[in-house]
Amino acid sequence: MPAMEEEAVANEAHHFLVVTYPAQGHINPARHLARRLARAAPGARVTISTAVSACRKMFGDAAAAGAGGELVDEGGVRYAPYSDGYDDGFDRAVHDSASYMTQVRVVGARTLAAVIEGFRAAGRPVTRVVYTLLLTWVADVARDHGIPVALYWIQPAAVLAAYFHYFRGTGGVDRDIAAAAAARDRMAPVRVPGLPPLRLRDLPSFLAIADDDDPYAFVLDAFRDIVAVLGRGDSPTVLANTFDAMEPEAVASLRQHGVDVVPVGPVLSFLDAAKSGGGGGAITTTTSNDLFKQNDTGYLEWLDARPAGSVVYISFGSLSTMSRRQIAEVSRGMSASGRPFLWVLRKDNRGEADDVAIAGGVVVEWCDQVRVLGHPAVGCFVTHCGWNSTLEAVASGVPAVCVPQWTDQGTNAWLVAERLGAGVRAAVSEVDGVLEAGELRRCIDAATSEAVRASAAAWREKARAAVADGGSSEKNLQAYVGKIRAN
Repeated sequence: MPAMEEEAVANEAHHFLVVTYPAQGHINPARHLARRLARAAPGARVTISTAVSACRKMFGDAAAAGAGGELVDEGGVRYAPYSDGYDDGFDRAVHDSASYMTQVRVVGARTLAAVIEGFRAAGRPVTRVVYTLLLTWVADVARDHGIPVALYWIQPAAVLAAYFHYFRGTGGVDRDIAAAAAARDRMAPVRVPGLPPLRLRDLPSFLAIADDDDPYAFVLDAFRDIVAVLGRGDSPTVLANTFDAMEPEAVASLRQHGVDVVPVGPVLSFLDAAKSGGGGGAITTTTSNDLFKQNDTGYLEWLDARPAGSVVYISFGSLSTMSRRQIAEVSRGMSASGRPFLWVLRKDNRGEADDVAIAGGVVVEWCDQVRVLGHPAVGCFVTHCGWNSTLEAVASGVPAVCVPQWTDQGTNAWLVAERLGAGVRAAVSEVDGVLEAGELRRCIDAATSEAVRASAAAWREKARAAVADGGSSEKNLQAYVGKIRAN
């Protein structure tokens, strides 16, 4: 029997279940990892499990029955939803986030167990559970069923190192962060063991929570739970969506403290397609199975008519809401710059603003970001620095103007601007956090300078080399799958 056939037969018994939080920024990397695992383990079954509410947005009537069924997206990835107790969706304006996390831990554990038991009864037992952020209860469900687990870390390794050393109190870094947070000094220097010098603003925003009554204190508890199991005898392997060349210090720091961290990124489906001859920038990754729908694709034809490197692409992600003043400042800054721009601004992200001036540019509800970043007309990306967007920009070689808002975004901006030199970090108003028009213009000019563009191009090649055949991340993932096969 040929070696590849033998490998496929050996993998047939394996079934990876990737369990993720029902947000676009979590589902996307889970979807990419599912495809990567399917390539790394030919013959194995890979299924994503996310909440019923997300599946209903992704699949419409096909998911109306709720948890228990299995769905397939346009890319061939399977989904088996669990219920988080909010099958009609979570509305931040109505529901309480802390209550949600309590509810999903109870209802999610019960319904995910039913998903696992259903697969076993159908003769397709789950042999490995992989879970993403905020879902530590998934590991308990898996262990109750005798299934080994892995944590899929969908933020930078530097963020995991910051949380790890903060909760372990390594070198007194927890006291230093607490003091800087209490003083509200975002520029205070903080030394995280093993990492280059940082400031408080470069750390995950949740570490600066100084009040137990903070509405996001529960998120810090979730990260504390993640760190609590790392480095122990039964510590899960951490599949990290980063690559060795990008974060060598953070990866080394975690390994020195017993964390089995395996860089497998950038985990981006368009890189896999390019490796197979698909053409990279021409690959579509946004599908009708996203949580948000494109209103049209006219922006692609508009880009086709723009000169190379001329367009500024603006997107602040799927969660943040832009104030009226922020929208006005971006509009004013882009008008004064004279540069054409493509701006993603959903109606539910416009706050109290109803109309947006679009002179000189195009405003869309949603777009295929990978195709936009891969388009030759795009020369700059004004971004909130979510990790998915950051990796897509790096892998596409597009310089970034970094405007971090919260969570890991400050660390992502530090990585891009200060460590990679592939972008610049914008200064925002200390009063309301708004990026003002003059600063936006300054940052766009800096990001499109020859030096920054050259650095962005160099990191594009490093990112792609990591996931190419024989690259560091590809070898890491193959070694991980090989260990599973051997056991």
